[in-house]
Amino acid sequence: MNELTKEERLQLMRFVCSFAWADLRIEDSERSMVHKLMRRLKLDEDERRQVEDWLDLPPRAEELDPALVPPAHRALFLRTAREMIEVDGDVAPEEMENFELLAQLLS
Repeated sequence: MNELTKEERLQLMRFVCSFAWADLRIEDSERSMVHKLMRRLKLDEDERRQVEDWLDLPPRAEELDPALVPPAHRALFLRTAREMIEVDGDVAPEEMENFELLAQLLS
């Protein structure tokens, strides 16, 4: 995660927040994971504010372009997305569908 640029960090958080919203609600465990990721990624104040906005309203679909995920970071994006859908202990069908689609687009 330390190799990610500022834009790549925000891109990762966009995907993470979109997966948190896949079942149309943000659970406490998902919010906690997002906050933990923000600390691990050492997001600055503006970045944290943007991520908090995505926890209030999901990122727009046009902001989520898997083609922009650098090949070197695709495994990280997939692993982190999978962690998000599993963190609340309940993987909803729409979460798994979104994950499988992302995996296909990144392969």
